[in-house]
Formats: sequence, C-alpha cells, structure tokens
Amino acid sequence: MSYLNETHDPALQSWVTSANEPDNGFPVQNLPFGVFRARGDTGPFRVGVAIGKKVLDLKGLAEAKPWTGKAAQALEACRADKLNALMALGPEYWSALRLELSRALRSGSPLRATVEPLLIDRSAIEHDVPALIGDYTDFYISLYHATAVGKQFRPDNPLLPNYKWVPIGYHGRASTIGVSGQKFPRPVGQTRPSTEGQAPNFGPCQRLDYELELGVFLGQGNEHGRRIDIAEAESHVFGLCILNDWSARDIQAWEYQPLGPFLAKNFASTISPWIVTLEALAPFREPFRRPEGDPQPLPYLTSEENTQQGAFGVDLEVLLTTEKSRSEGAEPAHLSRSNFRDAYWNIAQLVTHHSVNGCKLQPGDLLGTGTLSGAAEGEEGSLLELTGNGKQPLNLPWGEQRTFLQDNDEIILRARCSKPGYPTISLGECSGTVLPAIPL
Repeated sequence: MSYLNETHDPALQSWVTSANEPDNGFPVQNLPFGVFRARGDTGPFRVGVAIGKKVLDLKGLAEAKPWTGKAAQALEACRADKLNALMALGPEYWSALRLELSRALRSGSPLRATVEPLLIDRSAIEHDVPALIGDYTDFYISLYHATAVGKQFRPDNPLLPNYKWVPIGYHGRASTIGVSGQKFPRPVGQTRPSTEGQAPNFGPCQRLDYELELGVFLGQGNEHGRRIDIAEAESHVFGLCILNDWSARDIQAWEYQPLGPFLAKNFASTISPWIVTLEALAPFREPFRRPEGDPQPLPYLTSEENTQQGAFGVDLEVLLTTEKSRSEGAEPAHLSRSNFRDAYWNIAQLVTHHSVNGCKLQPGDLLGTGTLSGAAEGEEGSLLELTGNGKQPLNLPWGEQRTFLQDNDEIILRARCSKPGYPTISLGECSGTVLPAIPL
C-alpha cells in the first residue's frame, strides 16, 4: 500500500502559480499522468503530468536527463506515446519519479529553469486514451446499485446469493474505450418482442443510459498461473481514472441471459484523460467496512491492512447537458452525487479475485468498478435508478424531461478528493455525447 511521504505535505506550494489556487484540483500534491499533444497537431502524443493549468512534457524532460537511478529509468519510460512502459516498471519507480517531479515543481526548485519551458497550457491540448488497454473487466461492486436494479426485476429477492461473497465481473470490450470528449452513435440491436413468442424488434436503442464508475489501471502484471495475494494487490495498481460505461438497457434486457452483457455494453466506454496514482490518493484512505451482519470476505480476499485502510474517499458527481441547454447557455444539470468509499468491494480485492485462478494481468489493463451508487436519494449512479426504469421522468432546469438519454445529450462525470487542511485532488472530468444512430 502507498503511505504518506514528503510529497503529501499539505503546505507544499509550486512555482506554477495556478497550482496554488484553492480547489484547482491539480496542486503539486496530485501530479496525475496522461498523454497529450497540442490541439490540431497530427503528430504523436506525449506523456505528461498535470500541474495547475499546465501540463509538463515528460518526453522533453527526459531529453534533459535531470536525474539518476530509478527516477531516471522511470522518466526514460515516458519517452513513449503511451504509459504502458512506465506502468510496467512498478511502484518503486513510479514513486521515485513522483518524488523528483514534486521537488522539481515546488517553490524554490533549482530545476525551474529546465522545467518551465516544457510547460504547456492545458486549455491548448487534446488527449488520447493514456494507455494501450489490452483487456477490460467491468465489475459490479456497489451493493446499493445492485439492490436497486435487482428490485426492478426481482422485487422479492433483488440480490443473487453470490453477490456478498464474490466480486462479480464480466469481460468488456477494450477497442471502443475512448477518452473524455468521446462522441459515439446511438447503439443498434435486438430488443425484447412486444408479444412473447414473436420475433424480437431490431433498431436503435431507446433506453440508453450512463454508468458512474471509476477505472483502475493496472501496472505490473503477473505470470500466467500466479495469483496475486491481497497483501501485494495494490502494488499492481498504477492509479485511478473516471469511467462512464454506457449501457443500452433495452438491448441488455433481451440479451443478458444466460451469458451476460454483449452488444449492450460494447459500443462505447469513456474515461477521463488523467490517471491519479494511488500514492497521490494516500491521504484519502479510509477503513473498509461491510454493513453490520453481512458476511465477511473469504480469507483470500481480506487482510488486516486492507480492512484498516483499503477504501478511498472519492466524491463523484453526474451532470447533464442537452442540445437545448447548450444553445441557451444554461449550466449543466446536476443529477446525482455519491462516494467510492461506499463500494462493497475495494481495489485490492478486485485485483486479487481477478488473478486467483491464475489469470494473467498486464500493464495497461483496465478494471471498471461498476456503477457507484449510494444508499440515499440523490446518490443514484444511473438513469435506470434515478427514473425507476423510465417510470419517473427527471425534470431538467431548462424545461425538458428525461427518462433515458436522447440524441446529442452529453453526460459529464467528475471526481475529486477533499478534506479539511489538504489541497483538493481532482481526477478530472469525463464527458461523452450521444450522436444519432447510423441509418440502417
């Protein structure tokens, strides 16, 4: 697990003045990684670190060779156009690079003259998916989401008997994961026939939904056949991003039995451009708790250390804009808010369970948390929950209603960590827009 060190000192200030602005989200205590290039450039993307309103070009910094040892080796890995090479090195290298970057960006740093010419305005760049994602597994770790969804289909028995014992997941489609700003056509597929026994309907999805999630990017992998123990699971995690795992609910209802989601999930998933390392999130660790009376995890999914500080307090928010609201200049409508601390399973448990049968995990693989809903009203992580499966329309501030997403709707997800006496750490923003279906 990552612990507090000098990079977490709340009093640290940066010579990048925008990093010192209250609640800017990217102070010197954060330093998330991503890939970028100047907007309109057609050249390769470059690895960078966000600091205030700037991004530091790490490929350019590598050419200056400012360090030795593990930090230098980690910086060399940043010459690539994706983060996989850095991810593969492991936590000692990530931590060494983060420490030197923190020192270089702090007020009074002797490296300022070297680093400052390598800063670019974040407002002038564009992003790509930060890693080559070989595999993508989506989990289902919110008890509140699973219960709310289950009640709509199995009112007397909303949770299946395995839910409280095993982290449920399915293998998703990595090729359609896009970065924030992604625009995708409305999915098309089969839906349940109007009359039992007749042919199913076929056409554009009518019940398109978002899912408020976090993404877990893996770093070092494991050998095929070697399971990852719960005590070392977090050392295989590079960091977290925001994830919107869009869902075609009507297609899903027809296809998901007996093998689970397929076309209902493979048309698009959107992630935020910045990956915040677990080390940066260390000040926001919390005890991992189960509701009183619930079964405790099996021995391979638990440890004293994981119980004491295996959860993270990450605030999550969902907002919506529509074609009408944008044309009128209206502010995005707030839909819901929840927190990652309320998940039924945590990061280490997902990694351990995924590998317990010897599954080979690789640098850049992505794990989705599943929809992160809370217990209270206003903490629903999907329209399926917010609208009671479309039976209770949402009234939007500019006069429209929504049960599910319409063409040209935009969903914005935000995530941040905050507590008294410590700078706000942002995971950035994840936005995506639904386009009309491609004509059949």
